[in-house]
Amino acid sequence: MSKSPVACLVSCLVRIALLTVALTAASSTAFAQTEFHLQAGKLRNPFAQKSVQSLVLTVQQASQWKLGDSFFFLDYVIDRETDGFNDRDFYAEWYPTLSIGKMQQSDASLGLISDLAIIAGINMGGDAKVLKFLPGFRASWDIPGFLFLNTDLTAYIDQNYGVAKSGAPKEGHSFMFDVNWAAPFEIGSQSFAIMGHAEYIGSRSNELGSRNDASILAQPQFVWDIGRAAADEPNQLMFGFEYQYWRNKVGTDDDENTIQFLVVWRL
Repeated sequence: MSKSPVACLVSCLVRIALLTVALTAASSTAFAQTEFHLQAGKLRNPFAQKSVQSLVLTVQQASQWKLGDSFFFLDYVIDRETDGFNDRDFYAEWYPTLSIGKMQQSDASLGLISDLAIIAGINMGGDAKVLKFLPGFRASWDIPGFLFLNTDLTAYIDQNYGVAKSGAPKEGHSFMFDVNWAAPFEIGSQSFAIMGHAEYIGSRSNELGSRNDASILAQPQFVWDIGRAAADEPNQLMFGFEYQYWRNKVGTDDDENTIQFLVVWRL
């Protein structure tokens, strides 16, 4: 007897967690930074074409290990309307990498590119039963002022459960280009940072016979280190906002343009 879509998603999450732990534990030089985010603001329901007051709780972790690094986040979304969209839903992404320079134990830099890596992303969603695989390559850039600056080019391979299983429609395969960064800076005695990512996903067809146009999702965040300002405890508590622009949100032709209040607690 086959597993239900929800059981498959849970099983996949467990395997990801176990593999992440195994990879991190394999290196004595492993490093991990965990953050909890709270975001509040209006998010767009593209199917109802209206914006609804929403709350997003996020746990994310960036880690480094002997042969590469890893970034994982899990969003839990709640909104004020029970309409089948963002009703206590979750969404997660995981991006482990293998550094070519670290695997070869040599310098893989090329001009402003400090390293090249193989990346293997996984995207998954709860209610929509979304599942995507994103194998590809990453270039890490050495640019003054940036804590990190990466450009990722990956395939966007669909493994959705489909309409027959009450999920998002199955789609054709496509590609994704993503830029992700963090740039800390100071003004006087105060510490700030601009961080986030912007991605472009190519158009693709779906099982309903229609075509999903290419999408753009940009989520830059601006934060102030309130922990340093108020208690001389830097890099622990930050306040700020996230600006979200999403063209053709979740495969529709509806666009989102919104600002959310943001609190970051960093362990």
